[in-house]
Amino acid sequence: MKHTALAFAITALLAGCNTSSNDSQAPSAAEQAYEYLVQLSSTAEGIGARPTGSEAETRAAAWIQDHLAGWGYEVQRQPFTYTQSGTSKASQNLVAELKGKSDKVILIGAHYDSTGDKQGSEGATDNGAGVAALLAVAEALKGQTLPYTVRFAFFGAEENGLNGSKAYAASLDSAAVTNLLAMVNYDTIAGGDLVYVHSAHSNVAKYKCADPSRYSFDPKVRDRLLAISKQTATPFAIHPSYDGYPEGETGGWSDHAPFACLGVPVAYVEATNFTINGEDGYDGYSQTTNPALWDCYDEATKSACDRGSETQWGKIWHTQYDRLDKMAELFPGRVQQQLGANTELMLRFLREPGL
Repeated sequence: MKHTALAFAITALLAGCNTSSNDSQAPSAAEQAYEYLVQLSSTAEGIGARPTGSEAETRAAAWIQDHLAGWGYEVQRQPFTYTQSGTSKASQNLVAELKGKSDKVILIGAHYDSTGDKQGSEGATDNGAGVAALLAVAEALKGQTLPYTVRFAFFGAEENGLNGSKAYAASLDSAAVTNLLAMVNYDTIAGGDLVYVHSAHSNVAKYKCADPSRYSFDPKVRDRLLAISKQTATPFAIHPSYDGYPEGETGGWSDHAPFACLGVPVAYVEATNFTINGEDGYDGYSQTTNPALWDCYDEATKSACDRGSETQWGKIWHTQYDRLDKMAELFPGRVQQQLGANTELMLRFLREPGL
């Protein structure tokens, strides 16, 4: 899947959403998602960077709770503590539920804290985009009755150890775990060159589970999301096999991991570029081939011109490029397009999960 094709396809998906000619027309879910992203991640227009453990992270949690409550959701606030470098710290998760025809639950989650603020990041792609999409989905679905119960989880303190998702997973008793049909993790779903859907890794050792016997790497949720995307104008990608990571499988470095360890089938959506031979190989940590984010990019090798002296490596996350103003300069329209595509994908999935 080429970037130009992706951009064209998502543009087609969003065509007709412009409300400028009809002020009475309600904004689409895709447009709402972008507005929430601005409110959450833009320092000029909203909260801005949300470093883990900061007052801004707490404000972001209150902002999320206010939106959900305003749409009629009963919001569960789950405070938790964790230890970092010998110091006890605190954060909170926000959880809201939409009752479905079945009590079986599809959990969709996104972390709202950010990092890289000292480098100039405002956490727009990581992970304002995931939060914004899930908020727009929650708003679009309010009052509807879906095949399964949907649980929206907004996790705190992800950036320094997946602390929110670990705390939430640990709070579930065996009956609640059995009731979980699937977990979908939206983390950095916009910004990179391509949008991928992953399953958990087939090697449980990659996840460092406390009880490996419970682990699940069932790819059915990943495969369902990919199938739904192919029915739209925006087919998502599955990463090719590379050293240590078979095709479509990912590591345990984001909020899907604690749920895979519980035996829940997971999917993880992210925007990056696995075709790049990055700083540590083909691992998806180089998000773009845009030469502005490289000291020198070699198109022929899809890597740095000089691997010994390269300092940027095409990275957006945790850098000065992870902010909406910079993204607009570097990739006009990309964040809006990918965010809209992810919002549409999730709405389709929750209405027809096929699980």
